[in-house]
Amino acid sequence: MEMQKVPEAGFQIEGLPIAGLQRSFSLENLRFPFKLMKSLSRASKIIREFRPDVVVGVGGYASGPVLYRAQRKGIPTLVQEQNSYAGLTNKILAKKAAKICVAYPDMEQFFPKNRIAYTGNPVRKDILELEGKREKAMAHFGLNPERKTLLVLGGSLGARTLNQAVLKDMERLEAEGYQILWQSGRFYYQEMKSKLDASGLQNICLKEFIREMDLAYAGADIIVSRAGALSVSELSLVGKPVIFVPSPNVAEDHQTKNAMAYVSHDAAWLVRDAEAVGLLGEKVNELMRDAEKAAVLGRNIKKLAKPDAATAIVKELEDLIA
Repeated sequence: MEMQKVPEAGFQIEGLPIAGLQRSFSLENLRFPFKLMKSLSRASKIIREFRPDVVVGVGGYASGPVLYRAQRKGIPTLVQEQNSYAGLTNKILAKKAAKICVAYPDMEQFFPKNRIAYTGNPVRKDILELEGKREKAMAHFGLNPERKTLLVLGGSLGARTLNQAVLKDMERLEAEGYQILWQSGRFYYQEMKSKLDASGLQNICLKEFIREMDLAYAGADIIVSRAGALSVSELSLVGKPVIFVPSPNVAEDHQTKNAMAYVSHDAAWLVRDAEAVGLLGEKVNELMRDAEKAAVLGRNIKKLAKPDAATAIVKELEDLIA
């Protein structure tokens, strides 16, 4: 995605052929050493030509070669760990990193305490001001301002479990007097649209992808979402009651760990992926009916927000090159 989005934003980008190791036996792992050596060579060339004062890595195997080469050359590096459970690449690179910026407290179990900065994750600015946007949101998405709204977010590609859960309970939720703003994702949109059209339901707005996220958040009473690092940080700023359904298809089950960091502060509910089809609708209905509990979740998740994360990370970078 970044190979398209970064140039669109006006910045130069160069990709590396590096790939992650498969957790189970795979012939693809035999190619890993060759991809790694080629990526390290190209990373050296990038650093030599660009001559950076500091290098930032945000986790994942793509960060590895460039930060490794920078550290070998004595260039200060900053690692940004987005999740509550540190990834393997960041744990390795952090050993020689000058600063580690984290999005969750209690990360000393992974990183040296004296080099940790609790900054949070940077998120889009437009969601910081949602007051007064509900009416505009209702009009934009064609929703009924008299009905409570459930916002379902499965990411840009979509989440099959969330889509199946909505399909199972959408008639019941509409009958209860609610409406749904539903981002199905690109992979599932046509299938979901066909089934929604056949249902005849009138209070569901199905979108392949939602670009106007500030309006989506402003119109929502309850939000159902995966628990990726940036989604969790963004929802903290929104301050609405959230039900997380963590994806089980991620390394070290880090989405569940992200969600549990909020559940432990009574700042969100969690429904496991394997139980979502059938249980999710019940939990949504329960929370819609319990205004006091919804308010508590909204207040508590807001307390965990870090609205100035980008500024805090930049300050750490400035200190490294001062």
